Amino acid sequence: MERHLEQRLYQPQKLLEDLRGTDAEQFRTAMKYLLEDKRDRWELEDIVIDVEDIRRRALQSPGVNRSLLLVALERCFQALNPLECVDMLGRVLRGSAGSLLQPDITELLPRDLGEDAFKNLSAVFKDLYDQTSAHAQRALYTWMTGVLQAPANATDGSVSWVSAEKLWILGRYMVHLSLEEIMGISPVEIGLFISYDNATKQLDMVYDITPALAQAFLERIGSSSFDVRNTSTIHRLGLLVCFYDDLEMLDTAVAQVLLHQMIKCSHLRGFQAGVQKLKADLLDIATENQTLNETLGSLSDAIVGLTHSQLESLSPEAVHGAITTLNQVSGWARSQVIILSAKYLAHEKVLSFYNVSQMGVLLAGVGTQAFYSMDCRDLAQVLRSAVSLHVSELSPAQKQGVLSKAIEAGDAASGIVEIQGAFFKEVSLFDLRREPRFNATVLKEKELRRSQALFLYELLSRTHRRPEELLGAGQLVKGVTCAHIDAMSAESFLAHFRHFEAGLGLLSPDQVNCLAWKHWEVSRSSMPPFLLATLPARYLASVPASQCVPLLISLGRHQLDSLVLDSHKKNSVLRKVQQCLNNSIVDEYTVDIVGSLLCHLPAAVLLHGVSPRAWATALHGLRACPDLSPEQKAAVRLRLLEQHGLPQNWTAETTKDLGPFLELFSGDELRPVATKFPDILQQAASKMAGPPTEFLWAVFDSVRNSSDGSPSTDPSPGCRGVVAPSSDDILRLAGANACWAPAELLCMEDDVFLRHVELLGAVAGLGRPQLQALKDKAVQVWDEPPYWREHHVISLGRIALALDASELQQLDLSSIDTVASLSQHMDWTPGQLKSILHGFLEDSGHRIQDLKSFHLVGLGATLCAMSVTEISLIEISEFRVAVARIGTLLCGTHVLAEFKRKAEVVFGDPSGWSSSVLQELGTIAAGLTKAELRGLDEDLMPYFQPLAIKCLPDETFKELSPEQIAALGPGNAAAVTPAQRRQLSVLQLQSLQRALDGAKTRSWLDAPPSAIPAQTTSSLSPPGASVSGGLRLGCPLLLLLPKLVR
Repeated sequence: MERHLEQRLYQPQKLLEDLRGTDAEQFRTAMKYLLEDKRDRWELEDIVIDVEDIRRRALQSPGVNRSLLLVALERCFQALNPLECVDMLGRVLRGSAGSLLQPDITELLPRDLGEDAFKNLSAVFKDLYDQTSAHAQRALYTWMTGVLQAPANATDGSVSWVSAEKLWILGRYMVHLSLEEIMGISPVEIGLFISYDNATKQLDMVYDITPALAQAFLERIGSSSFDVRNTSTIHRLGLLVCFYDDLEMLDTAVAQVLLHQMIKCSHLRGFQAGVQKLKADLLDIATENQTLNETLGSLSDAIVGLTHSQLESLSPEAVHGAITTLNQVSGWARSQVIILSAKYLAHEKVLSFYNVSQMGVLLAGVGTQAFYSMDCRDLAQVLRSAVSLHVSELSPAQKQGVLSKAIEAGDAASGIVEIQGAFFKEVSLFDLRREPRFNATVLKEKELRRSQALFLYELLSRTHRRPEELLGAGQLVKGVTCAHIDAMSAESFLAHFRHFEAGLGLLSPDQVNCLAWKHWEVSRSSMPPFLLATLPARYLASVPASQCVPLLISLGRHQLDSLVLDSHKKNSVLRKVQQCLNNSIVDEYTVDIVGSLLCHLPAAVLLHGVSPRAWATALHGLRACPDLSPEQKAAVRLRLLEQHGLPQNWTAETTKDLGPFLELFSGDELRPVATKFPDILQQAASKMAGPPTEFLWAVFDSVRNSSDGSPSTDPSPGCRGVVAPSSDDILRLAGANACWAPAELLCMEDDVFLRHVELLGAVAGLGRPQLQALKDKAVQVWDEPPYWREHHVISLGRIALALDASELQQLDLSSIDTVASLSQHMDWTPGQLKSILHGFLEDSGHRIQDLKSFHLVGLGATLCAMSVTEISLIEISEFRVAVARIGTLLCGTHVLAEFKRKAEVVFGDPSGWSSSVLQELGTIAAGLTKAELRGLDEDLMPYFQPLAIKCLPDETFKELSPEQIAALGPGNAAAVTPAQRRQLSVLQLQSLQRALDGAKTRSWLDAPPSAIPAQTTSSLSPPGASVSGGLRLGCPLLLLLPKLVR
């Protein structure tokens, strides 16, 4: 019976046919057992059937929810009570996260539902609003309003059909009402709606409302008995307050209430520039006839808009009095936090545990040196308390300052064990090795670096005899080695494999490869098919056609880029996928089956192989693809043009639904979209990571064309007639601020620069001339670099890259936090790095030998500018606890070699290094000599970090033996550079290929595979047939068993 169920788990269309063929009683029984959340076990003589397990597996099988939804829409309203039917639809739709809600679904929805059933079904659609496409939202809105306007619900023709109750039923769909319909709502009905207790909750969730619609609602509310200037009414307005426009003669107290309510405006989809302007206007009103010091605690998150000079004007007493507001506000810039923290501590004098616990988000502004100067007992209390949640938001240098002082306290052991969550990752391997009292239980909630996990797993495996204690201990599974996996008995491995599956995202490619080999060795028949992709290509190629569906489902549930790093091997995996698919996606069920594999299908398949029937579902899946190739993007673009026509003919819904794909179109194609739907285009841009330049220019032009900016009358040289950026422009453009000309940036008003310097400094696309212009603007506003303070330098972001070596030396670099903010940028020249390093040493008065571990961490990339002599002066006691951070740097070979010599003092001769030590050292391991590299045991090769492999000089890398290269594992083999590869012999290249393939170093296990053991599952169809014959649940059994149980 189990085999029978297993065989039928892969055909959802067969399930659809079975359910279509049942009578009403059978249909109710089958749907009940499939959808009820009950723990059912049926016993038939000596057979026990776990219905709960069948249900779980069925609903997790691709396509089953789709079949259940279709048959429910077709049959359940005829066969079942409408309320029962709506309940079933709700379960299916919520189980699919709304992905099944396509526009055509409304054609199957009845228009004669009873009141309760209609309300319940509408509630389901409202719950899934955010997962529903714009076209589907419009279709569902049309269905809902069709029911609400049906003759049975009709009102007198002279009165609007939109009543208070109907607004409540529409919920978030109220934003689809037209302006005319909103303006036609009677004052009585809108007043009744606002009086509902749940109206505020509903209005809090209209995230996609537009300014025009919001102001129309505000106007109608104002026409009712509710006064929109009354504070009790303001509390009921939800997100409508974000568009409040009646500011004339507004009372100071009302302005403060509005500001408090506007905290929620960050949830809006777009229109943030308008929100910021409104907050600024309300801030001016709220502080009329009062100072900032007097009103600070009542201004809500609008205080984020205060400039540096305004924040510096605050008194320490005012900051102390408003700390309960300041410590909860989100959106602070780092430079603002530094100013406010300094003000708060100026009042408190001493940094104690109590003070730290009061600071909340402002804690990130406390200097590293201040943390290091805290009382040890207070710091230990911080690490053990809930305050550690905010400590995790500190910079690496700040964390190291906290940690080094806490560990210096004396009782280092207990301190390390009690360090919470993400902060534990900062503990050095050296300190970890001194702690004997770890157990699996205390590690469950801690985040671990791989080097920590390798050490701890090896340590605990000597005392913990039950594998589940270690494998189930949070991130400790990162430390499982191939030796540990190989040592497990077949019974133990299979019994605990679920722990590996649960922690798959934590495992390295090499660990997954070891799991695959172990599973192949002990139980090929139960091996999850996706693991075959990590073995040499011939293993996957030998999977028979009868196993295509489970293979595709298994691969589609995992990220192929994480499983297979080598491009050639990935291509072989995709060839197998295409073979299984017969190069076509024939229907939506096939899209369900391939899952994330959709992102890897060749452009030819996307262009010609995806049927029109499957395209809408496929497009929904393609939205989630992080990195489509240029060829794939071109194919998708052509399909979109075929489906929707030229962008000039698109509707608002089409433009919204194609948001992630707008970057595929040229500037000329996007120009009509930018004209018709500028807000939609700007919202799409705000969600993109690194869109192409042409797309940014389309966004830039759309903003400039709708801007109120006028040519400058600034008499400064080169500025007359230049249209400089306004605050509104900068906020709306986001990444498209990279399109400003240097002259435009230089000519912006001082106040605009002061308010947005941090935002501009974070724009990745700014080139050197633009950064130079912004640096020159900073000099205009703040004077020359010697006068800049810490918060000025930190606020610059990438603009600081335009400072030359002499300007960098003029900065006040006495604070390691200033240096840490500079060193995080990757584009410094060696000369600039040297200036930063020497500037810090001179301004702080430290010698190299005085540097603490937190100084080393904060110096970051500037350490690469140290000479060999300077590195030799670093104290070993400080170096050993900063090793992991230093090991992330991409320094020159001579620098890494000197750091490696220091590592030998800490960890001994390289010939005795363990896997955890090699992992801890990171790029420092690239400083090994040729002889030291040759002397490493081949079992250690997988524990180099991939970055260390890349950093090994080509002449050194070629000294590895063929055996060592073969043992690199898939992850490190994929990190080998083309230059390193060119130095290798034929034998070494063969070994490298074995590592890339995921070959087993033990040749007896790597023999050609025999036929993959057949499983009793259905197959993809023969070539030329549909994949959709793929997936099936034992529905006939579900229909039969209730009769047997009786």
